[in-house]
Amino acid sequence: MMRNLVNGAVGGALATAVYSAVLMAGEKAGLLEERPPRRFVRSVLPGRRGAGPAESVLATVAHYAFGAACGSAFGLLSAGQRVPLPMGAAYGLAVWYLGHQGMAPSVGAFPPDTEDRPARQATLLAGHLVWGVSLALAVNRLRFEKGPLTTPPVRTRRLHAPKIPVHQTATS
Repeated sequence: MMRNLVNGAVGGALATAVYSAVLMAGEKAGLLEERPPRRFVRSVLPGRRGAGPAESVLATVAHYAFGAACGSAFGLLSAGQRVPLPMGAAYGLAVWYLGHQGMAPSVGAFPPDTEDRPARQATLLAGHLVWGVSLALAVNRLRFEKGPLTTPPVRTRRLHAPKIPVHQTATS
């Protein structure tokens, strides 16, 4: 159980690095006005609200801690078994939903998706899909026993067709 928790945390941190790259690309493309971790930190901290270096560091630490925590839960849910990549994508969607539809609006960091810009929501959604798939890949790779990456084929017993003699010909 502890190994699954740690593997999930490491996988979550690695997946957060990939997700951060998606956020940076979205920011450069003009789809995000500001990366969500900074807005989260700014909305929950009392006092001065400015984009200083301390806020940036705190946002990065909080983002990786959240990614590792979500990864830990995923590691526990996987119970040490290989996880199909679509399951990782679904988990990423669940984290997006809880974070950006539940937690973000409740702390005032972002509006709910119905009141937000579609391009920003699409970028965040895509980032969480990438995060979930990256998490599944990392957790699968970090597993203790190294088996094949795919499910082994199910062995079935072959049924043989009845043999038809070839030498018989129809003569009439």
